[in-house]
Amino acid sequence: MATAAVFAGAGLALAAPLSASAHVSASATSTAAGSYTVVAFSVPHGCEASPTEVVTISMPESVPSVTPTVNPNWSVEKQFEDAADPNRVTAVVYTAIAEPLAADLRDVFELSFRVPDDAEGESLEFPTVQTCTEGTAEWVGDDVPAFTVTAATGDAHGHGASETGAATDDDVFARVVGGGGLALGAGALGVSLWSVRRRATA
Repeated sequence: MATAAVFAGAGLALAAPLSASAHVSASATSTAAGSYTVVAFSVPHGCEASPTEVVTISMPESVPSVTPTVNPNWSVEKQFEDAADPNRVTAVVYTAIAEPLAADLRDVFELSFRVPDDAEGESLEFPTVQTCTEGTAEWVGDDVPAFTVTAATGDAHGHGASETGAATDDDVFARVVGGGGLALGAGALGVSLWSVRRRATA
C-alpha cells in the first residue's frame, strides 16, 4: 500500500506540470530587441468541454503596431486605442467564421511586429481571452502568454550594412586592379599582332 501511494503521488506530480502547461502559449521566431518577429499563439483546448468562438489577444503598450496573419477559419480585426488614430493597436480579435473551434482541437494565431528597441530583459505579455459557447477562459497573471526580450543582434540594428560597405570598398579595389590587368593584356596583344603583321610584310 505504501509503495502504491508513492507511485500514485509521483504520477500526480508528473501530471501537474502537464495540466498547468495546457494554456494559450506564445512562441516567437525572434526575441531580440529591435528585431522583427512572428509570435504564434497556440490555443490547445476550449473552455472545459465548450468550443471556442472568439480569441482576443491584447498587445503590450510598447508594441503599437502589429500585422495579424490570416487564418482561413477565422475573421480578424484590430482594435485601436483611438478609432480616429489607427497608430496604436490595443488588441487583435479572431472570430470563428463558420463553426467554433472544437474543445478537443487546437489552432494557432500568428502576429507580426517589431520588438521594442529598449526592452532587453523585459517580459512582453499578451493577456488573452477565449470566449467560448459556454463561458470564457482568461489567460492572465501567471498564465499570460509572454516571452522575454533578449539582447539586440547585429542584424536587428543593421550592423550588417557596415560589412556590406566594407565589401564594396574591396570590390572597387578589385575592379581597379582587374581593369589595369585587362589594359596591360590588351596592350600586349596589340604589340604581338603588330609584330606578326610586320614579319608577314617583310
